[in-house]
Amino acid sequence: MQISDSLKNKSLVITGGTGSFGSTVLKHFLTSGIGEIRIISRDEKKQDTMRHILQARYPEYANKVSFYIGDVRDIESVRDVMFGANFVFHAAALKEVPSCEFFPMEAVRTNILGTDNVITAAVENRVERVVFLSTDKAAYPINAMGMTKAVGEKVVQARAQKAYERGGTVLSCTRYGNVMCSRGSVIPLFIDQIKRQVPITITDPNMTRFLMNLDEAVALVAFAFEHAEPGDLFIQKADASTIGDLADGVMKVFGKTEKKIIGTRHGEKLYETLMTKEERLRAVDMGQYFKILPDGRSLNYDKFYVEGDVLTQSKDAYTSHNTNRLDIDGVVKKIMSTDYVKEELEGRPHAVEA
Repeated sequence: MQISDSLKNKSLVITGGTGSFGSTVLKHFLTSGIGEIRIISRDEKKQDTMRHILQARYPEYANKVSFYIGDVRDIESVRDVMFGANFVFHAAALKEVPSCEFFPMEAVRTNILGTDNVITAAVENRVERVVFLSTDKAAYPINAMGMTKAVGEKVVQARAQKAYERGGTVLSCTRYGNVMCSRGSVIPLFIDQIKRQVPITITDPNMTRFLMNLDEAVALVAFAFEHAEPGDLFIQKADASTIGDLADGVMKVFGKTEKKIIGTRHGEKLYETLMTKEERLRAVDMGQYFKILPDGRSLNYDKFYVEGDVLTQSKDAYTSHNTNRLDIDGVVKKIMSTDYVKEELEGRPHAVEA
């Protein structure tokens, strides 16, 4: 992935930076001309692990990375890490569906209030660009994780124009589907079950999910960084597969075991949506990506009540049911693009436990 010249000698903040996304961003950006990368997260153990891995694998670059113990729920710790920063990738989130179902207020505090704190601290410090990471579960949300991420998107879009006018800060969002082998994803679970020779647990074999690898997730954020105007939302045109074919693909690589259908979990959908019917009317096709323009109406509320639109939605949403569907061989090729699967096949430890 080509790193923009605009990042050279600049400072980048990654919230939630010890997770799967943060460690992949480091892989792409560390050896570029970027001046400093600041990692803020709550887990001191993961920070220590990442620090030692960087020192061992990238000794000439490790000093570029600074670690901050903090939480996006605490605006003072966010202000501290933002001071003098140029760019921000906001990846900190609660994103496991079942845990957010049982503890929805925790999801509110991180995914909504935390997002608002990041915006406030970025504008105060005149950060140039902030890219927020969202999820397909924010489109037509039915669970607490998706609902809080959807409101997080609304917070970004509602504050984007004022943030630009007051401090020149460009706020934008990315929305992506299942990132393979990230924390809480199903492929590592399948691999572990195969290794232990216990049945693979499948919620619903007909359920479909978008499939992206971590490099694609970083490329989407980098594209948004380069092309965003205030309030824009970017999504990638992504492949999908059924959960049944995904399980068969993993078994084709790691060996056969039985399947056990356990039924859907709290708050799960049969398929996911990356772009709603309503958003499709505002979408610009940029080749590999869609850019969804923000609602351009002002605070003149009459425009919401008096001046309506003839068209309110397009014919179809963009979903994991109607995108390009991978067969089992396609799934194998896709999962083999992940470092996690390659490391598992080679018996190597993973760079960072996400």
